[in-house]
Amino acid sequence: MKNFTLSTLTLAVSLAAVVNAHANDFDDMDPVTLRLAHVVNEQDGFHMAATKFEELVEERTDGKVDIEIYPNASLGDERTLLEGMQIGTVDMGVITNGPVANFVEEMAVFELPFLFPSPEAAYRVLDGEIGQELLDKLGDVNLKGLAYAERGFRNLTNSERAVNTPDDMQGLRIRVMENPVYTDTFRALGANAVPMAWTEALTAMQQGTIDGQENPVNVIHSFNLEETQNYMTLSRHTYAPAIFVMGLPAWNQLPEAAQTVLADAAQEAAEYERQLNADMEAEQLASLKESGMQINESPDIEAFQSAVEPIYEQYGERFGDYLPRIREAIAE
Repeated sequence: MKNFTLSTLTLAVSLAAVVNAHANDFDDMDPVTLRLAHVVNEQDGFHMAATKFEELVEERTDGKVDIEIYPNASLGDERTLLEGMQIGTVDMGVITNGPVANFVEEMAVFELPFLFPSPEAAYRVLDGEIGQELLDKLGDVNLKGLAYAERGFRNLTNSERAVNTPDDMQGLRIRVMENPVYTDTFRALGANAVPMAWTEALTAMQQGTIDGQENPVNVIHSFNLEETQNYMTLSRHTYAPAIFVMGLPAWNQLPEAAQTVLADAAQEAAEYERQLNADMEAEQLASLKESGMQINESPDIEAFQSAVEPIYEQYGERFGDYLPRIREAIAE
């Protein structure tokens, strides 16, 4: 017990020393406030990641960098937020990869259907050389990519009927992100793909102007989609990263020590959110079932994979060598 206590004390002292070392770097820094925005509610993983990031940054800069979080699309939809970061009217955000890919096309390689067989495979790619290269490309459009959080594996919901194969999707009006890979994927599956911002999609589902949407379990649960969506199919058709992204106007005003803290805190907050999503999914699925949503946990995945083969023919060469490099990294 003595050894355990001494080891614990040593660790605590070491951690305190690291925090104090960080804080000492900011003695002469003028305080700065950064506005971090996202489009989902306070129950969503994005908000929890943002809150974790806020705690880490404010602690490690001794309060010299203050993070203000704006949830619920209060500063605009994701494309609007990214455009705001470019010109400095928004400082940073947690943004789904799909809209980011409209600014750097190669980022859309991650949107290819059934690319990643598991979260762990995705993390190896995102946290490795390939992921960092693509984050760095954001600099070409006046943005700074910090780290990959996640939206997660996306699943289909709709209000009309159970879906087990692509044949069951024929004619369903499905909201997709405003990204051509998603649009073409769902058209290949037989759906009437309707690109629109998430805030508009919520209203469209309530009004019945669309039949369904596709998102990870955590989004479906946190937005109470069981109120308008009777059926879910655990298709896990796409793994969607999310990005801690900052505008270069805000990034460039910070001293190097603050930049280091932000980058490290973003990675830690991203990993925190990933684990949170994994821990909560079973509980969220159970809650949705109790609320009356019918969930198909074992659809015909091979039929879905076969239906989207044309997407790889259409987009496979568009992303340079990233697709073969990702496949090689997954196979390792």
